[in-house]
Amino acid sequence: MTVEQARTAMVIADQVTRVFGRGDGAVKALNEISFTAEQGTITALRGRSGSGKTTLLNIIGALDRPSEGRLLLQGEDLTVLSEKQRNQLRRKRIGLIFQSYALMPLMSAYENVEFGLRIAGISSSQTRRMAEEALEQVGMKERMKHRPGELSGGEQQRVAIARAIAHHPVLLLADEPTAELDSKTGRSVIRLFRELVDRLGMTIIMTTHDLSVLSMMDQTIALEDGHIGKASEE
Repeated sequence: MTVEQARTAMVIADQVTRVFGRGDGAVKALNEISFTAEQGTITALRGRSGSGKTTLLNIIGALDRPSEGRLLLQGEDLTVLSEKQRNQLRRKRIGLIFQSYALMPLMSAYENVEFGLRIAGISSSQTRRMAEEALEQVGMKERMKHRPGELSGGEQQRVAIARAIAHHPVLLLADEPTAELDSKTGRSVIRLFRELVDRLGMTIIMTTHDLSVLSMMDQTIALEDGHIGKASEE
């Protein structure tokens, strides 16, 4: 099956609202957000600090729950799942990439990826093959014995991506993945995302401040004070 043939709704946000606090102190971080991300696409969530994009990413990743509305992953409503079911879903179907890389400094690139697989409950008989395969997919197999301190920022981000995709998730979520990188290295990371989408049919949703990478996105959702902005509606 080609990527084009497989393009169906991966994520559906349906009137997603998130309120923090109660009473007079309540803050509405998201207000009736609705959008669809198709399988085999890259979606960017952009907006200023405080616009709600990280809150939305956390809800998509089953790290948080909406106060109202629904979030569907491959047709499954995440808002009705138990905490145990949500944990299992993240381990099996979602990959997470953090802005700070979050690599273990005393572990090699390979050990960081393999450790992530063990945490996800993958059997030891499979972790070596899967870790090496993931590092090869991001162009880091030749550097897999190096520790994070021996790698450039771009290389560390590639290891973080390898760790996030090693368990073969259907959805990859990245929070400001280029924020700590120079513009050239940042664009190379986005090109890698594009390769993962085009080659593996993966779906990627990322937050970003970097306007220079938006031309490489299939869809951009502009958030303003918890609402979808006009740029996304045009």
